[in-house]
Amino acid sequence: MDKSLNEFDAIEEAKLQKINKHSNPNTRVPMEGLILKFTNVVKGYQYRWFVLNPESGTLEYFEKEEHKKLKPRGSIHLAAAVVSPSEEDSQTFIISAASGELFKLRAADAKERQLWVDRIRSTAEYHTANMAQGQTALVQKSQSLATDQLSILSVSPTQKGSIVTQHSTHKDSFKKSKGSHENLHYIKKVSRDETLTEVKDYLLEAEDYARHLEDKILALPVSGHYINSLDSDILMLKATAAATLQCIQDCINILYTAELPVRSTVQTLDEQVVNKSAILRLSGGVMDDSEPLPDPEEEVLDEVVEKDTELEGMEEHKSVILHLLSQLKLGMDLTKVVLPTFILEKRSLLEMFADYMCHPDLFLKIPEITEPDKRMLAVLEWYLSSFHVGKQGSVAKKPYNPIIGETFHCSWRLRGSDEKQQTIIYTGEQVSHHPPISAFYFGSPDGKVKMNASIYTKSKFMGMSIGVSMIGKVKLSFEELKEDYIFGMPSAYARSILSVPWMELGDKVTIVCEKTGYQASIVFHTKPFYGGKLHHITAEAKNIKTGEVICKAQGEWNNVMELTYPNGSTKTLDVNLLDVHRKYVRPVEKQKEYESRKLWLHVTKALSLGDINTATEHKKILEEIQREGEKHRRDLNIKYSAKYFKNVDGIWLFKALPDDFASDIKKLSAT
Repeated sequence: MDKSLNEFDAIEEAKLQKINKHSNPNTRVPMEGLILKFTNVVKGYQYRWFVLNPESGTLEYFEKEEHKKLKPRGSIHLAAAVVSPSEEDSQTFIISAASGELFKLRAADAKERQLWVDRIRSTAEYHTANMAQGQTALVQKSQSLATDQLSILSVSPTQKGSIVTQHSTHKDSFKKSKGSHENLHYIKKVSRDETLTEVKDYLLEAEDYARHLEDKILALPVSGHYINSLDSDILMLKATAAATLQCIQDCINILYTAELPVRSTVQTLDEQVVNKSAILRLSGGVMDDSEPLPDPEEEVLDEVVEKDTELEGMEEHKSVILHLLSQLKLGMDLTKVVLPTFILEKRSLLEMFADYMCHPDLFLKIPEITEPDKRMLAVLEWYLSSFHVGKQGSVAKKPYNPIIGETFHCSWRLRGSDEKQQTIIYTGEQVSHHPPISAFYFGSPDGKVKMNASIYTKSKFMGMSIGVSMIGKVKLSFEELKEDYIFGMPSAYARSILSVPWMELGDKVTIVCEKTGYQASIVFHTKPFYGGKLHHITAEAKNIKTGEVICKAQGEWNNVMELTYPNGSTKTLDVNLLDVHRKYVRPVEKQKEYESRKLWLHVTKALSLGDINTATEHKKILEEIQREGEKHRRDLNIKYSAKYFKNVDGIWLFKALPDDFASDIKKLSAT
């Protein structure tokens, strides 16, 4: 027996020596220090106190050094982990754990990065080798223990105590050679059925050992020897072995018959909190996080159509509105005020901007017109007809305020006059939180038609109304014509907010083409207190060089407008008779976590079910993540870097556009 134990010791020692060759012991020493850890798109990089424990094979981090005695904020086991320096700079490195978890860290300088990388790699290699060797040792140790257990029956009581001591020693030695028990979580995963089959095989082998043990016990004399078949320890050993095997068999039966849990389609708030952190990890945000545009081939014809629904239960919610109004002052900026959830429209502001392209056929016909005056009139007609689809329903509702980093993508496909397919793509992104700025881009794949905008939405309280100003300019450019049209967007007003709110537009907007010298002025008239018409507009297009008026228009922007020309002829523009082209959007399951419809999915579902409380809770989660992120970026003096847009002198441009695209926008914005 001693010989077999000595052989086992020798084998284990040889394995340890082999493992040690994989790693330099000088680099397997504890290490700790302050490192920047990339948390998510909102919080960005944050300082955390990291502790490397080579013995347990773990890398843990705490919020502060003085918190080391508390539970770590997070940790990963380094067995089978991959440590790789990042190519983006000389300080960043990435740790990919076998569990799938990823740490993105940034050291103070290149020297410190190399030190951390060497120490972590050494620990990872050591425990990876331990993990591989430990699985073999586990089987050998089990067989050795079983043999030793049977040998107890044929040794003296003094030898019996010695063997127990040796078993304890070898158990500790085995645990040491195996490394931390956490290694077991990092063994390559196999399917459920394969795992159960393997467990069943081990059970059958254990039952063979148990039968062999029972035969040996039965062969012992009943009395008269220092150990016999009626010895209390022997009976306890027999009973324990039988009970253990029966318990394992019952557990296996339960696992075989148990059905796999069906995941609910409705996520809990806790699940969404986890998903939000995943969103923010995916979207990056503190560094240049350029991403390729989604593949338009994945887009399908949109089936989401918002129905005209009244705000139900206004009396029930009136107390909420009154409480909110009691805290507001006339002219107060509502940017930082959280408005009630029940007034929300089930779409993001980024998607609402996309809906302005409801008549892409009118848009794409503009560059085909040869006369510059008629091109200006075509731009005017397209502009006047672009607002009615954005207003969904008779009741004024507020779209979701996009959170920073949120994006929306879609496209339109139609046949041109030559029967060739024409496509317009749209990309929108929330590029700033305070102030809230949405940037969006429309364009043809060949780049011949492109339109860029960055709009700052500023809300203010006006007593019984709420006004939203769209601050910023839109630039429409036709490359082949070398023509640019620059214009603004009208302000929107929600009226009668204590009863049934309704919406109207009110502003003066100018469309200017500097090259041709044509300009169109549009007035969106708000309804006067007494009399007057709703949604009334007047417009005039003229040559600013000669003063010649080429067209006048009046009517309702959401209904019928009449255009009058200098020769006395007229044209009726009825937006209700125009073809509304539905957009193509990727299904939610193919969208990334920060895309509008996926990001707001649970709020939208709850609103569709009329569950205002649940919608409010999900909305609060998103808002809280955004607020925390803004604070952390401010603390670290880090600016958000957009995925698809760049900031050129305060103007957000689509990254594919040249920087000088912003020059005339800035000039006209200053006038």
